[in-house]
Amino acid sequence: MTSSVSTYDAVIVGGGHNGLVAAAYLSRAGRSVLVLERLPGVGGAAVSESPWPGVAARLSRYSYLVSLLPERLIGDLGLRVELRRRRISSYTPDPADPSRGILVDTADAAATARSVTRVTGDPDEAARYAALSTRLAPLARAVFPTMTEPLPTASALRESTGDDALWHAVTAAPLGTLIRESLATDITRGIALTDGLIGTFATADDPALSQNRCFLYHVIGGGTGYWDVPVGGMGRVSAELERAARDAGAEIRTDAAVTSVSPDGEVRYAGSDPGVAHGRVVLSGVGPAALEHLLEQGGAASADVVRPEGAQVKVNMLLSRLPRLHDDAVAPEAAFAGTFHVNETMTQLDRAYTEAVAGRIPDPLPAEIYCHSLTDPTILGPELRAAGAQTLTLFGLQVPHRLVADADAVAARAELLAAAQRSLNGVLAEPIADCILTAPDGAPCIEARTTADLEHTLGMTGGNIFHGDLSWPWADDADDDPARRWGVGTRHPRVLVCGSAARRGGAVSGIGGQNAAMAALEILAR
Repeated sequence: MTSSVSTYDAVIVGGGHNGLVAAAYLSRAGRSVLVLERLPGVGGAAVSESPWPGVAARLSRYSYLVSLLPERLIGDLGLRVELRRRRISSYTPDPADPSRGILVDTADAAATARSVTRVTGDPDEAARYAALSTRLAPLARAVFPTMTEPLPTASALRESTGDDALWHAVTAAPLGTLIRESLATDITRGIALTDGLIGTFATADDPALSQNRCFLYHVIGGGTGYWDVPVGGMGRVSAELERAARDAGAEIRTDAAVTSVSPDGEVRYAGSDPGVAHGRVVLSGVGPAALEHLLEQGGAASADVVRPEGAQVKVNMLLSRLPRLHDDAVAPEAAFAGTFHVNETMTQLDRAYTEAVAGRIPDPLPAEIYCHSLTDPTILGPELRAAGAQTLTLFGLQVPHRLVADADAVAARAELLAAAQRSLNGVLAEPIADCILTAPDGAPCIEARTTADLEHTLGMTGGNIFHGDLSWPWADDADDDPARRWGVGTRHPRVLVCGSAARRGGAVSGIGGQNAAMAALEILAR
């Protein structure tokens, strides 16, 4: 049985971080808001969890870094979060000779230059790498401030960057062209290209430019492109957003799985306390394919929606200590403090794509590693910290969902985990297995989360972390319709997108939720 219909100004489908942002903004504006979350807790992918019983480690199990969360949003909602910047940008061991690697130290340009020269043998490559970053900076400064405003036009942004050639290189030509014209070596080209392939299945020269859009979102974060570590893990960010929403008056129901949405705002949900709610507007934090299914269940005509495909595997580890490197010139505490690139030269990244298209897990698997506990030790319990334990997160690239979609889940995890370990072992001075902590029950503290796991656990269709292809964060022309002007519209006027599928969604930013709230307030004021 269901309860009687309750009416709200806004009903939000999904209590991920964007849904919580929207709820907080709308409630602070005096609007009645109901958030419906299928899982027992809110946060979606932005959560901290303890995967191993009896082990006092709170890991950012899914999403793991913050780049696009605007200071303005933090201030507007009064969020008590601390974001720490990492001094080391990246370390990249040379796959051909792991006894040397490129360490990019944001506080020591001279040391970075020596590192690049040592690995590439080209005394001018470090200057080229720095010049590319310098050239991209005006683009970041022009685009990022517009992310929490109505969509700017492409022409206005192009003019504000002051570099028409760069605008064309980023938005009209495949990213590989810009990278090859800017950098001369395969290893530095790979360092640049990885920013275009996080969760995106593409080559450097893909004419669809999905790698370009992903690259743009990475380099504009915060107006600087820096990626920060939230103290307390991603769960701290979501906990603060939940607090802000509840303090403002939002009603949040967990264990409430939405079963249908009608275009006129009726939302039905199941769970321990099923019911029906009606929203003057409905904000969707789920992906387009999931939303379309809910709309069909609510009586809307069916529409063709492209099923998105994720392209990554995430491996969470807890180590008794950091592994040794072949490179005696770099301490592990420095190498693992930033982004540790594993088998990610430009050639390797493109070859991995070709292997995946052929139906094989890439070998070696391109991957990036982060040690969050070096930046934020609070995610570990006192005993683990005293013993020198560290977390390690590996994010494998070029692993499309098609490789695991129809496979046995346990076998797929095991195969990808083995591939990740083989790749990592190829650049370390000892097997990573020798450093993995053992839980009280005897199990090794290591797990793989595949795209199938994301689909099953978090409801992300195809395991796509962006809910689909990223969009350019601008419009071709100005628009008077609130939903389209803010980049959150659907084919139904009263149904808005507030999650990663929004025009400027993707990553842990809250931008999709903020923009949907702004559009909803305009609609509700009419």
